[in-house]
Amino acid sequence: MIVDDHEVVRRGIAEVIDRSEGMSVVAEAGSVAEGVRRASLVHPQVMLVDLQLPDGTGIDLMRSVRATQPETRAIVLTSFDDDSALAAALEVGAAAYVLKSVRGAEIADVVRAVAAGRVLLDERTITRRRREHDDPTEDLTPSEVRVVDLIGEGLSNREIAERLSIAEKTVKNHITSLLAKMGLQRRTQVAAWVAARKHHAWAQDSTNR
Repeated sequence: MIVDDHEVVRRGIAEVIDRSEGMSVVAEAGSVAEGVRRASLVHPQVMLVDLQLPDGTGIDLMRSVRATQPETRAIVLTSFDDDSALAAALEVGAAAYVLKSVRGAEIADVVRAVAAGRVLLDERTITRRRREHDDPTEDLTPSEVRVVDLIGEGLSNREIAERLSIAEKTVKNHITSLLAKMGLQRRTQVAAWVAARKHHAWAQDSTNR
């Protein structure tokens, strides 16, 4: 079963699956509610689930289906390469996490593997990714961390100085130091990093729909 609110995406995936030997699409859905209802009717062996759905997230759907059909195996298919989404998918029992940039043949291979009982997403994947994406602020002083947060809010050096009641030159010194520690070159990169950390887009977009 394919659950994605974009019909074009569903149709494309369905064509790939239906052309693959020994596999067929038994249902499609475009929302959490529709996915839960159709899963209860067709009892799919494998679900391909998008994270962003109009009435919730793919995590909500997988949790609901798992409660009544624990034998149904789930694959997250998303455009978000996000550690928090990856961890949430693991928590609700997803067997794989696939980006939409993947080739069609690879989707078929993943579905086949998951249907055969393989698990392509486990705690080691999360741990490895977190090791590869260490927090670049871990060596910052408390003052530098505060400056990072204020840069993320869009404040200028002068505004940061006023907010923290320190000299503007001190702010510049903090920024020079934190850029070196974070491996960045410009304050705009700091702002972009803060934005990426604050907003887990896969969940935010679904919540705001």
